Amino acid sequence: MSKVFLVIGLLGLTGLSVMKEGSAERDRLSGIPSGRTRVVDLTYAISDKLVRWPGDERGFEAKDNATVEKNGYFTRSFWMLEHYGTHMDAPIHFPPGKTPVDKIPVKQLFGPAVVLDVRAEGEKDADYLLPAASVEKWERRHGKIPRGAIVLLRTGWASRYGDAKRYRNQDAQGIMHFPGFSVEAAKLLVTRGASGLGCDTLSIDAGNSKDFAVHRVTLGAGLYHLENLTDLGALPETGAFLIAAPIKLEGGSGGAVRVFAILD
Repeated sequence: MSKVFLVIGLLGLTGLSVMKEGSAERDRLSGIPSGRTRVVDLTYAISDKLVRWPGDERGFEAKDNATVEKNGYFTRSFWMLEHYGTHMDAPIHFPPGKTPVDKIPVKQLFGPAVVLDVRAEGEKDADYLLPAASVEKWERRHGKIPRGAIVLLRTGWASRYGDAKRYRNQDAQGIMHFPGFSVEAAKLLVTRGASGLGCDTLSIDAGNSKDFAVHRVTLGAGLYHLENLTDLGALPETGAFLIAAPIKLEGGSGGAVRVFAILD
């Protein structure tokens, strides 16, 4: 009989814990309009001044279609690359990925943020690759990475964004140098059930990558990427919640994305 009571008691405590977590999330969301809950926008405003991938001659163009002075209202049309500014890589971007940006399951666009801080390492070595051991070290401090997490690599490279030369960090041969995920870390994060990876650089792969191996591993597993995020300095290593809202471009290999971090 005591075992029965124990099981019932444990189930009751588990249910209470889930109810408390759900209530905390509702409280966090309800605090947004009043400003009680802090929201950080991790997105660069789209313009023709953003850093382009080497070789892209243009990234964004806009023109007025109507003006208030002439037409009584204001509208524009614009052209832009799918992979420009703060953007999302859909799985279809690299084989063997198949899913275009408009078909990514909605539930994957919301998730707890896991922040892996490599600013010190990246300062010493611009070609630094986050090892799987660093992911495991994070888990020893904070617990196992939850399924559906969006894992962000904080390199500090956003501080260079206003200077395209420093942000790309190309050498005399035109090879870029900035930190990225290692293939081993990427494979581990796939097994953890992450929904996506993000970074404050031009690419999830390190700048000097020639084969984009991390793209192939993660996009092939159905994850997406968030690239060219703004400064991640305000985010804790755990505890923030991310919303990634990409343009719903039919058949797109990716596209512009608005990314928000909801803090306590």
